[in-house]
Amino acid sequence: MTGRLRSLIATLLLAVGVLTPTAAQAAPLAAGSAVAAMQPGWNLGNTFDATGADETSWGNPRVTPELLAGIRAQGFRSIRIPVTWSQHLGPAPDYTIDPVALARLAEVVGWALDDGLYVMVNVHHDSWQWINRMPADHDAVLAEYTAIWTQVATAFRDASPRLLFESVNEPQFVTEKAALLAELNTAFHTVVRGSGGRNATRLLVMPTMHTNAGQAYLDELASTFTALGDPNLIATVHYYGYWPFSVNIAGGYRFDAAARQDLLDTFQRVHDTFVAKGIPVIIGEYGLLGFDRSTGTIEQGEKLKFFEFFGHQARISRVTTMLWDNGQHFDRTALTWRDPELYEQMRSSWRTRSGTASSDVVFTAATGPITAKTVTLNLNGTSFSGLRLGRTTLRRGVDYSLAGDQLTLSTGLLRRLLGDRAYGVRSTLSVRFSHGVPWRLDILSYDTATLSGATGTVDAFTLPAAFHGDRLATMTAVYADGSYAGPQNWTAYKEYDATFHPDYAAGTIGLTPAFFAEVTDGAPVTLTFIFWSGATVTYHVTRTGTTVTGTAD
Repeated sequence: MTGRLRSLIATLLLAVGVLTPTAAQAAPLAAGSAVAAMQPGWNLGNTFDATGADETSWGNPRVTPELLAGIRAQGFRSIRIPVTWSQHLGPAPDYTIDPVALARLAEVVGWALDDGLYVMVNVHHDSWQWINRMPADHDAVLAEYTAIWTQVATAFRDASPRLLFESVNEPQFVTEKAALLAELNTAFHTVVRGSGGRNATRLLVMPTMHTNAGQAYLDELASTFTALGDPNLIATVHYYGYWPFSVNIAGGYRFDAAARQDLLDTFQRVHDTFVAKGIPVIIGEYGLLGFDRSTGTIEQGEKLKFFEFFGHQARISRVTTMLWDNGQHFDRTALTWRDPELYEQMRSSWRTRSGTASSDVVFTAATGPITAKTVTLNLNGTSFSGLRLGRTTLRRGVDYSLAGDQLTLSTGLLRRLLGDRAYGVRSTLSVRFSHGVPWRLDILSYDTATLSGATGTVDAFTLPAAFHGDRLATMTAVYADGSYAGPQNWTAYKEYDATFHPDYAAGTIGLTPAFFAEVTDGAPVTLTFIFWSGATVTYHVTRTGTTVTGTAD
């Protein structure tokens, strides 16, 4: 970096308030105390990490002080600002960062710091754009990487100690994985520490390979920390849940024992490897991978159970967490949550546990006699305190009964709530517990869905579906010989949204081009649609060239 460019960047940083002429800011907290103070955290995703021309190129609005203040008002204490640098770099050998881009990042960092937030800045999509070429192009990649951190470290050398640097997001190499990541993290450490100012003790965040919490990856990072011998280092991993549940595939549409155990094991490993030895941990991204397509990929109640349990395990494991939000959770213009129920569950989990239940919907057939229905409560260390309909407290022994964790809604109550038994949610109850948020319980009237024949193409095939109030949980696809059809042919259960998707308003179920791309031409496929009521409906599709024919049983 030339002296003139360094002077220009310093001037810009002073102008936006990241630096002060006197640099009179509070002394840094110890790493463990600082990371604890960062809980909970939030990601400014799909903004500065966007690979287009600027921060709006992936559809999010420009960041404003109001957005950051809004995030602070929601209870968040830290933000992670992912940054993709490649489109802002000049040519080799200097790889000069565009001063305007750096000044804009500094402006946003300054707003966040002024609002009292901790801030974590990283190298983001560069990891798969060019850093992953390190095995074949070692020296060039290392030169570009160190050039970025040299400039960033110099620009922010006197910024508040509440600014953290994260070496790289989700590193990925085909070969020499452990050695190359150790080299990258060590180079990052050397550059930042050597830049002086507050960077001599600034908190530095380093990931495992793929930011994965597998034990081998954790051990590799622990070895790097031991070699560096620096008390101001923080480990980071990401967690998007047990994969079958996280994307709704392979029958993993419930937050079941396997999904719970995966979460438990992850927190146990990071705690035992790092936290128990005095090294703080940040889960720099968490959520569910299905959110990348739609936050409805995972059924609402199952989703809430995941977030409640995740928050609890983070709290007792003393791990700081940062919600991945690429714009699908917090509306950055209206400054409101797109799913307030999910937010309330997350916010509660930062402080305490909440009760949940086996389901958030009580399905009752629209025809035939109405009978009592039972749901299992997951008390999670709480105690049951009552059942309400709006502001009315329902009567135990008349409207419902409770035996241990079994909550039974009486026939009389259901008869009143179902009314004319028209399809859909007829009423909503609120299950109250001694602490935490209430559990919503929808009373829903349904009949088994009916499907109709259709023709279309592999690029656009939808089948008419009269859902009759029911909701689709998953779909299986098999050939006549019982072998599995479609993508992920190791399981009969296909991936929700990626291969099929219901449209309740339009009354259709769509099958995607990705599904037909891996269906054998001319071979009939039997689809079984599994609904949350427990009903199953079969359907048959045959691909002939680009034409698809569907028939109902």
